[in-house]
This record gives sequence, structure tokens and C-alpha cells, in this order.
Amino acid sequence: MEVVEEENNKRRRKWMSGSSSSSSYHSSVPVNSLDDGCLMHIFSFLSPIPDRYNTALVCHRWRFLACHPRLWLRVDRSVKDLSEPGVFPDIEAAVAAARPGDTILIAAGGRHRASNIRINKPLCLVGGGELPDETMLLCSRGSDSAFEFLSTCKLANLTVKAELGCCLLHRSGRLTIDSCVLQCESNPLDHLSCPIVSTASAQVFSSSVKCHSDGVSVSRTRIEGGAKAVLTSGDLALQRVRVIYARTSLFFWFDVEHQ
Repeated sequence: MEVVEEENNKRRRKWMSGSSSSSSYHSSVPVNSLDDGCLMHIFSFLSPIPDRYNTALVCHRWRFLACHPRLWLRVDRSVKDLSEPGVFPDIEAAVAAARPGDTILIAAGGRHRASNIRINKPLCLVGGGELPDETMLLCSRGSDSAFEFLSTCKLANLTVKAELGCCLLHRSGRLTIDSCVLQCESNPLDHLSCPIVSTASAQVFSSSVKCHSDGVSVSRTRIEGGAKAVLTSGDLALQRVRVIYARTSLFFWFDVEHQ
């Protein structure tokens, strides 16, 4: 009986050492040896900003997979075959087709029209260029804003220019602006030009409880023109302001939250 038990222990130790060496072998396999399907499946678990966006900067193969239509919706006017799934000729069409939580990748080059586009679902809008100046969104005269946000959203790596009016109109939800450029007319109608306007207010659920989820977070963003960087008319106020003075522009970090 003892002989049988000892033999079983030997087999168990041999199996464990074999599985250990096998796992160490698999852990040393380079990630680039995985096929495209496996890599794309891994990328699907990454947050669009900044993780999935950063993977697109690693190499040509990773850029192709990270920007695949299965992972993003794309706005690209240069694509002639609009029957391709996930590709749209303009931002408004992409926003209308997007599902809550989707990411819209806006192609670099040229100017994309963005006037009074209302977003009432969580979305992430990302510029496809290496710099925000390469993806220009233009809000034409006569429009109140380029975008009106009524839900939690994020903008990254984009330039939004308003000829007259505000670039971004924040109504409710958490708006995050990262590495963008906001441009407004600075002369002669300063009082009508403002990069960010927030009209959000606290939602009262009872006499003593308020919802403080609404707000705006700005980081590494260049703001040009306008009488003020932010105009608030609700219960939000400018907080935690930081500014870096570059040679040709100013970069802002700040939050707009309930006091």
C-alpha cells in the first residue's frame, strides 16, 4: 500500500513540475506571436482612452488592429464605400448610430462640420491624428455650439473651433476633455464667444440630498479666444486651475464641479 502511495506521489510531483514548466513557457511567448484575432480580442478589453488609443501608436500592425471597425465607429469622408460597417460620412450620423459606451474615431485631415450635435448617451470622441490640430471640428456661424452634452462623455485629441458661439455646451453628466484645442472668436464679440458653457445644476432628490455627478474635467487642453475659458450658469464653479505657459499658447487643467 505504501509503495502504491509513493508511486502516486511521484506521478503527482512529475505532473506538477511539467505543468509549471509549461506555464513558464507560455508566459514567455511574445505577444506579437499571437494572431490578429487574439490581439483584437485583447484590445477590446482596454478602455478607449488612453489605453486603446496608446496601443495604436506602438506599430503599424497594432494601429490597424486597434483602429479596426469592430472596435470603433469611424468618421471618414475619404471612404467612398459607405456600405462598410462602422464608417460614416459625418459626425452627426455616427453619433446617431452609436450605442451607449461606443467610441467614435474621427479621421484626421480636412474639416468636419459639427453644429448643434446633441449627445444624450455616453460616448467617447477621439481624433485620429497624432496631434489635436490634425482633426478640426468646425461649428458654423448661427449655431449655439458644436456639441451639446446631456450625458457622460469624453473628447480627446480634437480641435473644436466655433466661429461664433461656444465650442462645447454642457447640460448634464460628466464631461472629460483631454488633450484638445478649443478655439473661439476673440474679437469683436467676446461676450458671445466662450469655449465651454455649463448650465448643469444639482438634481434634488429630497430636501437634503443632491446628485453631484455632473461636472467638467479639462486636462492638457489649449484654449484660444473667448472672454472666459468657462461660463457657468448653474450650480457649478471653476476649481483646481493649473496653467502652463508655452511659447505660443496656454495649456489648461481645471475642473468645473459643485461647490
